[in-house]
Amino acid sequence: MTVRHVYMVLSPRSLSYARDALESLFANSVEDLHLRLITDSERDKEELSETLRALDSKAHQWTVFSEQELAGREEALFTGHDNLRAFRRGHPCWRKITDPLLVSDPGQELVLLDPDLYFPNRFQFEATPENGLLLMWQQPNCLFPPDVVKTAIGDGIRLAHHVDIGVAHWRASADLDWLDWLIGKLGGGKLPRIMHIEAIVWAALAMRVGGGYLDPAYWKCWRRSQAKRVMTKLGVSGQHILKSEPWPNLKCFHAGGEAKWWLHKARESGLLDGHATLNRPGCVLPFEELTPAQYAREMAIKRMLQAVGYYQIFRTA
Repeated sequence: MTVRHVYMVLSPRSLSYARDALESLFANSVEDLHLRLITDSERDKEELSETLRALDSKAHQWTVFSEQELAGREEALFTGHDNLRAFRRGHPCWRKITDPLLVSDPGQELVLLDPDLYFPNRFQFEATPENGLLLMWQQPNCLFPPDVVKTAIGDGIRLAHHVDIGVAHWRASADLDWLDWLIGKLGGGKLPRIMHIEAIVWAALAMRVGGGYLDPAYWKCWRRSQAKRVMTKLGVSGQHILKSEPWPNLKCFHAGGEAKWWLHKARESGLLDGHATLNRPGCVLPFEELTPAQYAREMAIKRMLQAVGYYQIFRTA
């Protein structure tokens, strides 16, 4: 059986929810995996290694890399790409774009995972395309902050709409010159240290290299809908809110925002774990471009909601 190459940027401080993600990944993948975890210090590496040794990883392989181990690889691969090197030292989430390139072979598949995922059924990852990118789909969009999005639009950089970066399929054959140029155009070393910048970079990559959205019927992103905001405000438990998700039909659930903190109790209650085997590929949907007019309308709606106090009333984690 072919080994799938899977990557995750992870700090031990995220293990309160990431441990469940890792356990479900190892337990439910029908394919053999080689998971590469990327972390910061040698101490973090040892703590993650201890955690993985305690998990039932079955036939899967795993390796943990510290920042110290990647320093020489960065210098060799990113020589002459100062924006990429600065980007690595921004928000930790941004390393999901750069660091798998440092620990993989040219052209090798990169299945990139966030630590707040859950795999409720036996499943198989979709095939990684030889060219192009696969991303999860979400509504409405997570392209933020507005100043950086407007910079991209103003410079004629095309962006995909509705991108979610919980899972991404790519290959280690990136155009480093273009990536360095893109990051420089967006702000380079002056980019605000906000995790959502990662989504803007993926959105630009999507429109440049092509590909599509993973089937949202299989690969589901948590959405903080109006109904869920009201339920949270009324004190309804996260475990109860999660009951509405179609767990028997999901390969993967991206528990963004506050939903990540609800996973453990929901799992303990038996809510999350199904018995289906979902090893057939889903339908890849074409990327939808975010037009300047669409973005202007979305921002106008957000300004209106902010003016009437909506976000203050329904503030969430």
